[in-house]
Amino acid sequence: MVVNLDLGEFLRTCRASTTPEAAGVEQPDTVAGRRVRGLRREEVAQLAGVSVDYYTRLEQGRHSTPSDAVVEALARVFRLDQAGRAHLADLASPNRRRTRQKPPQRVRPAMQQMIASMTEHPALILGRRTDVLAANALARALLTDWTRLPARERNYTRWIFLDPDARAAFLDWPSVAADVVGTLRLYAGRNPDDTRLSELVGELTIKSPDFRTWWNSHQVHERTHGTKRMTHPAVGPITLRYEALVLPGDEDQTLFLYTTDPGSPSESNLRLLALWAAA
Repeated sequence: MVVNLDLGEFLRTCRASTTPEAAGVEQPDTVAGRRVRGLRREEVAQLAGVSVDYYTRLEQGRHSTPSDAVVEALARVFRLDQAGRAHLADLASPNRRRTRQKPPQRVRPAMQQMIASMTEHPALILGRRTDVLAANALARALLTDWTRLPARERNYTRWIFLDPDARAAFLDWPSVAADVVGTLRLYAGRNPDDTRLSELVGELTIKSPDFRTWWNSHQVHERTHGTKRMTHPAVGPITLRYEALVLPGDEDQTLFLYTTDPGSPSESNLRLLALWAAA
């Protein structure tokens, strides 16, 4: 019998974090006496249209490949967003088994030249498990100089949690850090046999209590676009908008471009940072 513990852990976390009110479960007069804040297994099974025994086996990892209809029903019960639904589908996939080790990632020279030519906007390319594959001069000045780090330490998540400068750089560090962990969780669901991911998670779990807490929460996050509020010791505060662009033809590579609002103090500070970096 194939055991799927990852699926079971995710389902238990979802059940614990879904309130009866959110799921539309009718509340008895004795609702205040509930011993758990989340849903009971019987309630999840009823809402999803499956037997209690079947759902129990899913949570225990004893049934590893539920049908697409069951996955969709559970996603609906737990009110999962798009990233959460994708993660649940990944964990439930029958093809989620051992795969060949993938070769090291490389950024195409033309792409390297393109981001290097961007002197007014930070740009970097992240690969598998948030490895930093390339970054232009302004991104290195804004974040950190990845080229000075050993190759195995050039990882965005590792930097966020283990470099004190990263914690100081982001004014909203907790939300930034939680999203990064969610991104790593999403990747882990699709690549359960990535040995370097296991090494990274193991190191961060030992060295960072914050990472350990967020990793165990099983929340997932998909990077698309957003805003980051930062501060730099040389120029002061900078509010940045970013776009995450998946590179066609380059598997598991995402280009991140950062911009500021025209005419804003952040635009002026970013220009000062570009001059400072060039000097």
